[in-house]
Amino acid sequence: MKRSIERPQGSDGAATTRRRWLQALGVAGAAGLAGCTGGDEGGDAQSTATQTEENAFGTAEPTGTERDSLPEVSGTYRTVTSGRVNTLNPLYNREGTAGTIISYALDAGYAYRRGNESFSQLYELSTDDGGKTWTAVLRENLRFSEPYGQVTAEDFVYQVRAVHQSDWAATAQASSWPSEVSVEQTGEFEFQITLPEANLLYPETQDPLLYPIPKGLLEPYVESKDAQGLQRDQELLNLSFAGNLGAYTLKEWNRGSERSFVRNEEYYLREADDVPQLFGNAPYFERLESSVVKEQAARLGALETGETDSAGVPPSQVARTEELDGVDVKVVPQPYNDVLTYNMRDNGWSAGPGNLFRETKFRQGLACAVDKGSIVQGVQRGYANVEYTWQPRWSRWYPEDADIPKYGTGDLYGREATRSRIREAIADTDYEYGDEYLLNPSGAQCEIDLYYGAGDELERSKAGFIAREIEENAGIVVHPEAIDTTTFNTNYWQQELPENPEEYEWSNGSFNAGPREVTSANSWDMEIVWGLNTYPLNPTTASIFFVEDDAYNPYGYYPDWDAEGLFAEARGAESEEALQETLTKIFEHIAQDQPMGMLSFPADTIGYASDISGPSEDYFNGWDFAAWTREE
Repeated sequence: MKRSIERPQGSDGAATTRRRWLQALGVAGAAGLAGCTGGDEGGDAQSTATQTEENAFGTAEPTGTERDSLPEVSGTYRTVTSGRVNTLNPLYNREGTAGTIISYALDAGYAYRRGNESFSQLYELSTDDGGKTWTAVLRENLRFSEPYGQVTAEDFVYQVRAVHQSDWAATAQASSWPSEVSVEQTGEFEFQITLPEANLLYPETQDPLLYPIPKGLLEPYVESKDAQGLQRDQELLNLSFAGNLGAYTLKEWNRGSERSFVRNEEYYLREADDVPQLFGNAPYFERLESSVVKEQAARLGALETGETDSAGVPPSQVARTEELDGVDVKVVPQPYNDVLTYNMRDNGWSAGPGNLFRETKFRQGLACAVDKGSIVQGVQRGYANVEYTWQPRWSRWYPEDADIPKYGTGDLYGREATRSRIREAIADTDYEYGDEYLLNPSGAQCEIDLYYGAGDELERSKAGFIAREIEENAGIVVHPEAIDTTTFNTNYWQQELPENPEEYEWSNGSFNAGPREVTSANSWDMEIVWGLNTYPLNPTTASIFFVEDDAYNPYGYYPDWDAEGLFAEARGAESEEALQETLTKIFEHIAQDQPMGMLSFPADTIGYASDISGPSEDYFNGWDFAAWTREE
């Protein structure tokens, strides 16, 4: 999985950069690292969030806007995050916060800018045959650090063929490069990608999005098929190979407290003539400091006192923060949802024998148990929209006229709606309802755990609300448990790799190491630690969450519908109308099957020092982070 799949719910978002749109995993409820969403003081919070998202992609701006002079370079940009990151290795990162930190020092192939326009960074993608063959043309001023020299097409082709398409490396991008996709070098600075079927929206899938990695760095690991060594390579972890390929250079990484960067004096985009003029001397800070501050109150305190230039602002604090001199709050639409994930693997459902999470009717029942409107209006103070299927309402692909059941609202909320479906699910089992509670075959009350990210008051409140709702409406006792996101990722979310992977039907790395009998080191029942990306630029990318043997299935979901076939049909659509028709079917199936409890789409609410010029209230906030400045 190339793009990070997830981000922690409730994570600080003060540093979102142009890389954010492609991350797949994120801290749920997170305020984006460089951009946020909020509302006008005194306004209706729900309507404020909706109004912000009506023009979610922003308005395109001309590249050639002239300036009399470029800003001076000075000072330090400071931002804070809520927790540690698992890795900065570009080949193996799947998480949004780490992706943002990587992007300070290393650009990926391309991005998107305000107005949903493609922004060529390292290479430009084009097609002249309807989307079956794509040509990537590199800039010719790209350089790795010594001893690797100039970046050429050979580096990208080797990376794809020898690593992503290998049977040993299990990189984050492996699923983007199946063997039927052909990659050929066609010139020193040009390579060609040939797809099995035409796809006019191929760049929006993010599949062809690559980091530049030196062939010479990869070769020893390829020759020995050493995946562990590749994951632990110090040049990759410290981004010391990055040369002129990022706006900043990583100088120090203390995994528990701070990441320090210095200005890259040779940043390649300064020489480009097809980018806004502000890139002409970018970046405009001498240093960049990204600190880990675990407690939300401390992060807000740092924003208030000027010790940081950006920090996530929880919805409950937006109004107060907007009153502060020297702080601007931005409300930014973002693609990550807040989901209640059920563990359908063999170490899930600790309440008794079997695993009720595997039953569609049981999941539908749980979806009826939690009042989504109360989460949005109460816990999230209106800085969110209710989620019913795997796409935000502001996406061009949202199925407006589809048959989408609205679980968690109206007639599909409450005790009767919940228990009638659960009774259907347990009809052929020895589970039953007593006077108030669901009882397991031994006659004991069903009790399960719910993990949420530690150090965030909003996430604690959300976990508590979900627990009370499920106990009241489903009769299941839920115990909320705070946990460090890195600990959860390593010991609960990822599975232990089997010693005999060839004996399983599939084994695709630690995020889907095999069928349901392959489990993580520690058991878990439900979680709201991670939010997942819904990919509003091209939702076909989300197939990774719903195909049972794809590279990402920590929760052990097996669809009751032809997920693989429908996503393949969508990718092969020959028109936008055909694509919309197939996507609508997909969204209907997801809404009916309830693979996870889809709760809401929170907006990012981020506070910035008011003298920072650059942040915006659109989906691509931070695409031009390298050109942000501090106004005198």
